[in-house]
Amino acid sequence: MMQPGEASRTTTTTTLPQFPKSFWLESVDAIPQFPSLTADLKTEVVVIGAGITGITTAYLLAKRGVKVVVLQAGRILEGTTGHTTAKLTTQHGLIYHEFLSHFGEEKTRLYYEANHEALMFIRQTVEELGIECQFTEEDAYLYTSEDAYLDQMQNEYMAYAKLNITADYLLSNPLPFETKAAIRIKGQARFNPVPYLLRLIQEITQLGGQIYEGTTVVGATHEQPSIVKTKQGHQVTCSHVVTASHYPFNDIKGAFFTRLHAEKSYVIAARTKKPFPGGMYINAEQPTRSLRAVTIHGEPAVLIGGEGHKTGQALCTHQFYENLQKFGEETFGLTEILYRWSAQDVFTLDKMPYIGQQFSDAPHLLMATGYRKWGMTNSMVAAMLNMKIILGEKSPYEEVFTPHRFHADPSIKTFIQQNANVAQHLIAGKFNLQHKQLEELSPDEGAVVQVKGKRAGAYRDPNGELHVVDTTCTHLGCEVEWNDAERTWDCPCHGSRYTFQGEVIEGPAKKALTKLAAE
Repeated sequence: MMQPGEASRTTTTTTLPQFPKSFWLESVDAIPQFPSLTADLKTEVVVIGAGITGITTAYLLAKRGVKVVVLQAGRILEGTTGHTTAKLTTQHGLIYHEFLSHFGEEKTRLYYEANHEALMFIRQTVEELGIECQFTEEDAYLYTSEDAYLDQMQNEYMAYAKLNITADYLLSNPLPFETKAAIRIKGQARFNPVPYLLRLIQEITQLGGQIYEGTTVVGATHEQPSIVKTKQGHQVTCSHVVTASHYPFNDIKGAFFTRLHAEKSYVIAARTKKPFPGGMYINAEQPTRSLRAVTIHGEPAVLIGGEGHKTGQALCTHQFYENLQKFGEETFGLTEILYRWSAQDVFTLDKMPYIGQQFSDAPHLLMATGYRKWGMTNSMVAAMLNMKIILGEKSPYEEVFTPHRFHADPSIKTFIQQNANVAQHLIAGKFNLQHKQLEELSPDEGAVVQVKGKRAGAYRDPNGELHVVDTTCTHLGCEVEWNDAERTWDCPCHGSRYTFQGEVIEGPAKKALTKLAAE
């Protein structure tokens, strides 16, 4: 049977694949399917979300003999986890110098140590369970190609020294293009997260854990035991709830949507004329350029990522894939683009993840979010920390990641900026009534239109059928925008995303967009 991408191997073309597809999700023969919840249950812990955080949390708890139920609104692994660049590193961009100024030396060191432990945990788990997931040790490089960033690079390197992070400051590196400086950390790694997590899922079910797909959580009571309620009408009674999704589902009281914002980023997987030199790379400047090797169908390829922007705040999303393609052609000489995909991640006010107790008066309700595109290690931090909290064990990281922290610098400034941006898009969307007429839409084209004098969104599929929805986001009423590269409706305020038929892909929205008649 022909594998994805094999048909064009004898050609040399850099044409982008038409539809976004993640190599990670297509690298396995099949992803197991689980039933929807069809009856009320009782358990000890409910984990909401079946990405890397939720699955790892459930795995750790099941290993400790805890009865656990995982609830997933859609399919397992098809969120950010299946669309990452899958780097396992403690080098998270220009961050340690900034963290020192905001959190001080002790908490910044704990952030590093937590992520280092996370990397060691994945390495150990791969070895213990014998998981075939392309786990490969690599050096990680933070580099700059601009003189303007040299001071920041030097400040970051001095922060490493202060925190006792072993690293090298280099004036050159193995990349085949000119750079001004780089900071290298040895002994980092890369892997394929899908086969890794499928092995953990196997362990969860063998240990008695239960996983349910197609089950949307709409609320959980603050009392203990808590009752987790689902859109389908069934409920699960439990002693603890862990929200392992981007936005907490029971967020009205905590108003975390005012303290978080969502960003998209993009990846292409390509074969190149120039051999990749080894290592993992990310630049200090904008736009972001992330590089790492990968093996696809037994042959070497390169992942080129970056081009981040706030969700729903880009008129032409195809440009981001095209920019990555141009960079790859200029630096490595692309011969074939095999896959392209995008991911969405969430940022907190101070760039430190929110992990732990969600509400001060409900210690049994826990959360994990805000990984700032470094979810492969931070997800392990979250899983291990929330497990310890549930089991009543102490952790030195609890205060570092607590969702209840609020540092005047930078949180107040960022809070004002983010919510002013939300207000701007909320108002602008109400006046941006129409981009096209319904009859002007070509096959496989979507746009904002007008239906019966009101703003609407329409997509004409390749067969010519129209799919029309109300563009008012069901979260807080902002107007969604068309994402032409992904064929989705994206909210510019808090990052909710919907299919062209209006079904929810990403929260915080829980309800689908209203479908409208095309006449």
